[in-house]
Amino acid sequence: MVEEIFRSVKSLLNTRPIYHRSSEAIRGHIFCSFLALILIKELRKRMEAKGIQYEWHEVLQELNRLEEVEIEKDGKRFLLLTDRSECCQEVCKAVGVAIPPAFRQTS
Repeated sequence: MVEEIFRSVKSLLNTRPIYHRSSEAIRGHIFCSFLALILIKELRKRMEAKGIQYEWHEVLQELNRLEEVEIEKDGKRFLLLTDRSECCQEVCKAVGVAIPPAFRQTS
């Protein structure tokens, strides 16, 4: 499981392969990887507490698809949010993250 999580986190962050040139960089890489593991474990724990059951790869895929695009029309700026899947909405709700509206005007 740990190896699977390391692979998925590295793949998601596009960090593979990494060649370190110093022991500080190695320690930093290990620290970030460990922090990612803790965050994944906490997310899974909160999902389980809310009865949310999705495969890990589906959670990653759906969160990765969530994007916000800024457009300008007639001197006004708008933010558009991609469609939010049920999975994405439930995962965000489980951790207390509010998803902004799909369309809003900015100042």
